[in-house]
Amino acid sequence: MSQLPRGLTVRRDAGLYGYERALRRHGIEPIAGVDEAGRGACAGPLVAGAAILPAGKAGIVPGLADSKLLTERARERCYDQVVRRALAWSVVVVSHEECDRLGMHVANVEALRRAVALLDLPPAYVLTDGFPVDGLGVPGLAVWKGDRVAACIAAASVLAKVTRDRLMTDLDRDWPAYDFKTHKGYITEAHSAALDEHGPSPIHRMRFVNVRRAAGLEPVSDPLGAPEEDVHAGGEEHRVGG
Repeated sequence: MSQLPRGLTVRRDAGLYGYERALRRHGIEPIAGVDEAGRGACAGPLVAGAAILPAGKAGIVPGLADSKLLTERARERCYDQVVRRALAWSVVVVSHEECDRLGMHVANVEALRRAVALLDLPPAYVLTDGFPVDGLGVPGLAVWKGDRVAACIAAASVLAKVTRDRLMTDLDRDWPAYDFKTHKGYITEAHSAALDEHGPSPIHRMRFVNVRRAAGLEPVSDPLGAPEEDVHAGGEEHRVGG
């Protein structure tokens, strides 16, 4: 399901915790949010996070917002608060090899499913960011710009992005020529220049058109006819230092 239960509405001005409050008023809980980081990157893993926040003051995370809108320091603070306050949380890492094997959309949906399945507390309802995810085993709602309007999705977004940023910083030590610690695998001018100079590293996603171009390879399609991944320069998740 990708709609609110019958008779339930959420006011536009309900704030970041409005979806959870509305669902709880209808006796629906626990409520999980799930989101991913790294879908638009052409290098490194895809990471999905899921979180269930408690009701009331205990579930209010100071400074919580869409992870892409927070500075690195603010994200780290929110991460610590989410981990401390959440009734349950999980993080799933999907390797660049699996992203290449499955394609980014399939890998993304699979990562979100895994994150929900790993929660110690099974949710009664799941809020997802942007598009519906089937196979969760419980009802759910796809929320447009969910990481900006639903607290549990924002919390999941923080878990995913902080985890992925830490992984990319670690990978920078192995592949310093690409400066992964700065751009985290998203397509910046500096990353593109490094690709042109050095070619792809072993952690680049070979489905991406710019990576294949840098490797001197032809575009490819998977057996189902799906095209290679497009390049989204300066994608919405890319914020240098933030």
